[in-house]
Amino acid sequence: MENLHDKRKVYEKSQLIESEIKQNPIEQFRDWFLEASESPMISESNAMAVSTVEEDGCPRTRMVLLKAYTHEGFIFYTNYNSRKGKAIENNHKACLHFFWPNLERQIIIKADLEKLAENLSDGYFHSRPKGSQLGAVVSPQSQVIPDRAFLEEKLKDLEKKYENTEVPRPSNWGGYLARPYEIEFWQGRPNRLHDRIIYQLEDLDWKISRLAP
Repeated sequence: MENLHDKRKVYEKSQLIESEIKQNPIEQFRDWFLEASESPMISESNAMAVSTVEEDGCPRTRMVLLKAYTHEGFIFYTNYNSRKGKAIENNHKACLHFFWPNLERQIIIKADLEKLAENLSDGYFHSRPKGSQLGAVVSPQSQVIPDRAFLEEKLKDLEKKYENTEVPRPSNWGGYLARPYEIEFWQGRPNRLHDRIIYQLEDLDWKISRLAP
């Protein structure tokens, strides 16, 4: 067994104080996200973990890319027939998680998910590189396939088919809007006395509290 008892880090880069935070969590997210995006040490500031609950009751987590955020919530795209898509169909609640270790920060978001309007999914799909569009058509995401060649051969066929024409968005591919009802901001602090500020939606207002680390 590898002993990790002494594998520690001192957190001392910043602080999260009530007098300095925004009253709306989306505005607070925007401030932190901009800092992460401008950090040369963070290559994908929009990478987030999305956790859903599957039929056996076990959560399943995977990394996806945040593609937009508005006052309503957070937007990402996927195959609706994938494991995450099927889990969301059965249970509309999910948890989004951002971790930016170089800033010693993480954000945990509990949200209700709903499909985006088709015209919004169309717009994003056709803004992607053509190779990514074809990849969405080629892959029966989360299904068992015989081998790698299955995908590569199917891709070659579709490249010829759509060489001089637009790739239609598959009906089973599109976006989700995650409407948050709880957002926690975590800032690492010395001696493991981390700052944890949580926003909880009550009716139409956000209640702000501090949690013990």
